[in-house]
Amino acid sequence: EQSASSRDEADKPDDVSANSDKAQSAKGEASPQQQRLEQLEITKLASRDQEVRTHEQAHAAVGGRYASAPSYTYERGPDGKRYAIAGEVGIDAGAVPNDPEATLRKMEVVIRAALAPAEPSAQDRQVAAQAQVSMVEARVQLAQQQRNEAQAASEARAESLKEDEEPPVEAEKTA
Repeated sequence: EQSASSRDEADKPDDVSANSDKAQSAKGEASPQQQRLEQLEITKLASRDQEVRTHEQAHAAVGGRYASAPSYTYERGPDGKRYAIAGEVGIDAGAVPNDPEATLRKMEVVIRAALAPAEPSAQDRQVAAQAQVSMVEARVQLAQQQRNEAQAASEARAESLKEDEEPPVEAEKTA
């Protein structure tokens, strides 16, 4: 009897089996096709979740004290679970005031953090580019500082030599 009913099912037109799928859905049961679609969606969401988390954790790990903890945007899957579909890590890319050497060191970290993921996004590349601009500005400031220090040292040496060349002032003798 089971094989006879199986043949009857196979002989039914597609719209009858579609109606059967709808009837199953109405009862709360998903058809095999719907189950496959849901499983495919869950697989895609899980893959995206892993990709997003790995990407953001790379930024945070390399960025160290200049990086915030990752934050995520979630989507609920057909299984009711939340999957990360986007994320971000804030990176402090500001210059260190009045310290170009510290700014250079900081920007090196910022660039490494921005480009840490296997596939940096356009935003990641933009952060790295801005950090490179900050490095150029810091190098200019550092060179200016060094010129000013060299000039001050040169002037101090000249003043010292000038004092050494002047004859000593003799004190009046009193007798």
